[in-house]
Amino acid sequence: MAEFDEKERQQESGITSGDCEEDVFTGIGDVGTFDFPDIDLGLIDFLPSDEMEETRYTLPKVVRYDEESFVLYDNARKLAKELRVTEGMRADAFIAGSFIFGDFIEAFLTTHSVRAEELTISTLSLSQENVDSLEALMTHGYIGKLNLIVSVYFWSHERNSLIPYIYKHLDRDDRFQLAVCGMHTKTVHFRTAGGKHIVIHGSANLRSSGSIEQFTIEENRKLFDFYDEQMKKLIDKYATIRKPVRNMNAWEAFTRKYFKD
Repeated sequence: MAEFDEKERQQESGITSGDCEEDVFTGIGDVGTFDFPDIDLGLIDFLPSDEMEETRYTLPKVVRYDEESFVLYDNARKLAKELRVTEGMRADAFIAGSFIFGDFIEAFLTTHSVRAEELTISTLSLSQENVDSLEALMTHGYIGKLNLIVSVYFWSHERNSLIPYIYKHLDRDDRFQLAVCGMHTKTVHFRTAGGKHIVIHGSANLRSSGSIEQFTIEENRKLFDFYDEQMKKLIDKYATIRKPVRNMNAWEAFTRKYFKD
């Protein structure tokens, strides 16, 4: 579970934002962190025979990551500290493959003591650590209401594992909604208690991909209204939590209906 007072990591990774001078390409793999199948990365299958001895094409480089090489929270907090939440602010960032975008959301809210009255996230995928982070933010009052829109791909792969975990840990006091639809967007938008309208959009899912990512964060009322209108249409149509279950344990009822043999 994500902790706000997590101990400092020993390893730094490259992040660029504002005047940050660290090299974003330091220690970044070319293809991510999944397990590699036994495949031949050679060029013999598609190059013509007369190109075999000399060619301008080069083989892709494969870099494998181990779990300990990832810097999770501190680099997100460092970037969050560099940003200033002012009216009309905008920042563009390239982030390293070890950067966890979900941790940036946590760091941004906690570092600046921001309360998101209603926070909406759309993402292709997320991890259990991301869920734990969001639960902590809701528990400690940094998020009032939370809307999470995930892909059909994610639902189909996590229906019997992470999806039940999401319902169990985030569906508290009618403050949470989960929508599932065919989408590939990665966005976050929220209105703060102080009246700021924040939109974050880019290439990064909540969890790390091991690849270079980018995102833009800005305080922009018109852009916020646009995102809010479109995402609420999706939530209204594809919401998975339709009505409260009274006089019984809602979680037990859900698991009994969908996940028990």
